[in-house]
This record gives sequence, structure tokens and C-alpha cells, in this order.
Amino acid sequence: MAFPGTITVTSPDFDDRARLADRFTAEHENVAPIIEVSGVPHDAVELALICHDPDAPLPFGFTHWTVFGIPSDTTTVTADVGREGITSKNEAGYSGPLPPPGHGEHSYYFWVYALSRPVEGEPTREEFLRDYADAVIEQNRVVGQYSR
Repeated sequence: MAFPGTITVTSPDFDDRARLADRFTAEHENVAPIIEVSGVPHDAVELALICHDPDAPLPFGFTHWTVFGIPSDTTTVTADVGREGITSKNEAGYSGPLPPPGHGEHSYYFWVYALSRPVEGEPTREEFLRDYADAVIEQNRVVGQYSR
């Protein structure tokens, strides 16, 4: 995979490493935060977004959101700019944070990948990382925190 280069990932809804507001969690409004992207390399064909919690007590963590087919000139990523894929709940769409009570602070990595070729279908996070690692030109992330 590529290292961060010129691509920058931020959110108007939370600061990097700051607590996510309750409205973004599964026990409240369960709405996806807005993710902003800048500095996308000119040779990127499309973008992909994956929100992943590596702190979840599961072998591969928990994937909360996947969006594929995002046009490379997109600056604001929302659910309607691409194809939402499958989460770890085996459902399409955004699945907000819901860590086990008392499990401590979890980190939610909103990764954006600039790709040299389009993503076919709606792969899982693991399938995407396996099948498209060679297509990642650049990647970067913004991280939200949440605990119950």
C-alpha cells in the first residue's frame, strides 16, 4: 500500500483523534459524518472510503462503512457519492460505532484511498485490501474516538 502523500482527509464533523458526537453512533441517529478530501493525485481514477475500528474485539476488527466508485474529483464524501458496500454486520450502508460497554476508547479510522483503477462491485474491507492493494496510489485518514 502507498504512504500518505498529497492527499488530505478531514471532517467538518470532528477533529482528528477527537470524540465522535453521539449522532454518529448506532445507539443514536446513526448518520455518517461528512469526510472531506483534498490533494488527490491527478492520476487517480477513483476514490474509496473505508471506516474501520481495529479495537473491536474481533479477529479483524469491525468495518463500519465502505464506499466505492467515488469520483476522483470529489471533495466531500457522503453516502450518496458512490456505492456503499458491506459492513461487518453484513449489511450495506453506514453502521455507526457501538463498542461494548466498558470496553474503553475505540478508534474509528476513516481511510480514503486514491486508486489507479476502478473497484468492481462492493468488496468487503478484506477483499478490497487484498485485491486492490496494487491500485492504491495514495491513502490517508482521519480518526474519530468513541467509548460507551
